[in-house]
Amino acid sequence: MQNMWRSEMVSYPPPFRQTDLQEPASPDETLLNVHPNQKQPQQQTLGLDADLPFIDLLHPDPKVLGQACSDWGIFRLVNHGIPPQLTDRVRAYAKDLFALPFESKQSFFSTTSPIAYFWGSPNIQHSVLNLNRVEGFHALLPKLALQQQQLQHDQPQELMFESFRCSFEEYGEHMARIGRSVFNVLADYLELDAAQKASYLAESDGFLRVYRYPCYLGDEKEVIGMDAHTDSSVLSIVNQDEVEGLQVLRDQKWVDVKHIPNTLIVNIGDMMQAMSNDKCMSVEHRVAANVKSDRMSICYFAFPKEDGVILSSNYKSFTYRQFQAQVQQDIKATGFKVGLDRFKNKGINGCDPTECEVTSI
Repeated sequence: MQNMWRSEMVSYPPPFRQTDLQEPASPDETLLNVHPNQKQPQQQTLGLDADLPFIDLLHPDPKVLGQACSDWGIFRLVNHGIPPQLTDRVRAYAKDLFALPFESKQSFFSTTSPIAYFWGSPNIQHSVLNLNRVEGFHALLPKLALQQQQLQHDQPQELMFESFRCSFEEYGEHMARIGRSVFNVLADYLELDAAQKASYLAESDGFLRVYRYPCYLGDEKEVIGMDAHTDSSVLSIVNQDEVEGLQVLRDQKWVDVKHIPNTLIVNIGDMMQAMSNDKCMSVEHRVAANVKSDRMSICYFAFPKEDGVILSSNYKSFTYRQFQAQVQQDIKATGFKVGLDRFKNKGINGCDPTECEVTSI
């Protein structure tokens, strides 16, 4: 078993490679700590299953969907129309690419590639302490249609990449369709006008990511898969495999989001919370590292048009471009995302406008 893990670790980024291998811990020993600078829930509970609402995309009820977004900020989507064979292909090709040596992935996925490779975090500079134990492939939907130039078809890596790109592009088309469908139902619930429907979601300009969370053999308290956070998106759609790890914060307790075949997980992001005047809540979530197997998930993130103005009585008017610039500024200054708190309107939550620490944009 140790020989297997030593071989597998060649594909991991160097900080994730363990030289002192141990047998996997029992499932009840798995625990993920939040970052020490983050506020920790009063109780960390594993083994509780999040009883998420189910939404049928063929027969969506705006009131039921709105209630799910208000109560949970996350729900399961059924009858979404993605062929299981397509999901299987994306996972299989991604698994083969992840299995390449780390150095090969870094050199192969160049700046000219329509798909980028990242590890640790796509947004925060790497540090050994509290490093997210994750690597992934990132692609903007419009760029996926661009075939890699001067493809050498006798090179196995390039054949593997092109197969992945084609399947990823097809998967992205389904995601854009689903994202727009879910958003339109929510827009009806929120009574958004036609201009807002068009500006508040640019589904074809979203991006896809495939994440791999390398298995960790050892004391699980020392490692996180991904820190607790909210998404900056309008909607995020997750297709997770059978290896568990996704958790949401519910009543100050972390609860597991179980894998149910042929369902998608949709969570509300910061942009939808602002658009809805806090009727829909951006859910805090994280990923626990697994002690038995690598975990893989396919994620789609949908955003507003970059220069479309988001109007809300609870927040200052802003564009997604301004929001993202503020997020990057906060991450650079503090290492953490502040998010919507930077844009709260005067008097929200008792904040005195002369004392609120809100950065102008």
